Amino acid sequence: KMIILYWLAEYKPVIRYNELKRCIGTISHKTLSINLKELESDKLIVRTECPQIPPKVEYSLSERGKSLIPVLNTMCEWGRKNRI
Repeated sequence: KMIILYWLAEYKPVIRYNELKRCIGTISHKTLSINLKELESDKLIVRTECPQIPPKVEYSLSERGKSLIPVLNTMCEWGRKNRI
């Protein structure tokens, strides 16, 4: 889930499902779908469906998700400093 939040925060404010899957690379369809649904139910991301054919779904960070990014950045910095 952290990598999904990372991509939304650092690289793309809005990203489509297939683009996110390509960015992450080594993630199955099932795993990505489950994680996106959980992040949405936790109100960390916003899922926007555009009514068109083919259907277009976009994901972005919610305000709550944006407030989590400084915490994740601090954790990453701690990890860099404390590598063994």
